[in-house]
Amino acid sequence: MMTGRLAAAAFYSRSAINVPLRFGVRVAPAGSRLRAARSFEGSRFIGTTTTGTTEFSSAYSRLTTFASFVAGSSLAILAYLYLSDTRASVHRHVFMPILHAAMDAEDAHKFSIWLAKHKLVPSQKVPDDIVLHTSIWGKEVSNPIMLAAGYDKNAEAIDSLLRFGFGGVEVGSVTPQPQPGNPQPRMFRLPADLAVINRYGFNSDGHDVVLQRLKKRVRAYLNQHQHDEPAQLSSVPKSLHQDKLLGINLGKNKISPAESNDDYTDGVATLGPCADYLVVNISSPNTPGLRALQRREPIEKLLKDVMEERNKLENKPPVVVKIAPDLSQTELEDIAEVVKSVGVDGVIISNTTISRPATLLSPKSVTTETGGLSGPPLHPLSLATVKRFYQLTDGKVPIIGAGGVKSAEEVLNFAKAGARMVQLYSVMAYEGPGLVDEIKRETAQILRKQGKTWNEIVGQDHRK
Repeated sequence: MMTGRLAAAAFYSRSAINVPLRFGVRVAPAGSRLRAARSFEGSRFIGTTTTGTTEFSSAYSRLTTFASFVAGSSLAILAYLYLSDTRASVHRHVFMPILHAAMDAEDAHKFSIWLAKHKLVPSQKVPDDIVLHTSIWGKEVSNPIMLAAGYDKNAEAIDSLLRFGFGGVEVGSVTPQPQPGNPQPRMFRLPADLAVINRYGFNSDGHDVVLQRLKKRVRAYLNQHQHDEPAQLSSVPKSLHQDKLLGINLGKNKISPAESNDDYTDGVATLGPCADYLVVNISSPNTPGLRALQRREPIEKLLKDVMEERNKLENKPPVVVKIAPDLSQTELEDIAEVVKSVGVDGVIISNTTISRPATLLSPKSVTTETGGLSGPPLHPLSLATVKRFYQLTDGKVPIIGAGGVKSAEEVLNFAKAGARMVQLYSVMAYEGPGLVDEIKRETAQILRKQGKTWNEIVGQDHRK
């Protein structure tokens, strides 16, 4: 009986195994089902773990991407803040040497103007020290350091140059008709002297082109300040920058008759309304016969004609005459008398020199080039002329000193000799835009140490 039951159990067990074969459905044995269940539970655990790991990796990736973005953005901002500041040493020690190595003097000049025109240059980030504040012709100026004419000849980059930190920018010389100037090469570096010789010859885009550029600036400014009160706009200087000046330097076309003053009077009429002051340039050594206008009779007639034309303008900008450093004592005396009698508003001393001082360190292959010499070798000549002119006019004619400024020392020399404002250009072509801030900072430090302001030291050498 027991044997029969065991046989039946075995039969049913085998039948269970064979059911799939008979009915098309596989029914696993109990042991197989247990193993399958365990395998299923394991797969659920593994699947859950894999999903969690993927989500964690995705979150970590997003986090690292965000951190990289923040770090990159921060570095970019810091780099921008550094490079956009004129005080950054990279401009002097990296960019300027590269520029000099890659280009000759004139190409580097043109490229730097292109950069400034497109606002790809640094700017001053700190306000001017109050001890540097001054005034000239009744106009307030934040500091006495100005950019001399000759750099931005055609008024292409005024705003960027003012943002270097200058108290004023002088554009030109501008001639009535466009002219190419003298043949190239016409600009030469003297690195050992931080000096330059140039014989550009008044290369100019002409009155009409420059006038349109100046008007375009005004239109853009008015568009940006269209909601300002009329009284606010009326007090804005022609530079369009508060407490800063825009000077326009007027030149003469090479083909114009020597005896005619029309080029200058036309310049006054055309460009005078756009200027905080005008400059009559009769001292460039690179236009034949121009310096002859510095003799007594020609300069007197010229300045009378210019002042007459100026008085027709509504804004009546001050008129300044720019003279050479190579004048004899008699010639300087004549100019001083004419300036006082005609009522000219000031003098810029000086233009470049045709002399070649014995102190020059550069090779004769360069120093013997024809043209005007500017930079530190010019400073003693200009300084001596400023002193003499101040004495000849009893300090009553405002003087702008120019020539060889490379540090606070030359700036203070000019001020004590009688210059109310000081211009620079040539050394900036070696040192970069940071030179402006450096000179202002050093000048302010010296003045504060002495307990004085800029206004208090002007003409100091003559009060001893």
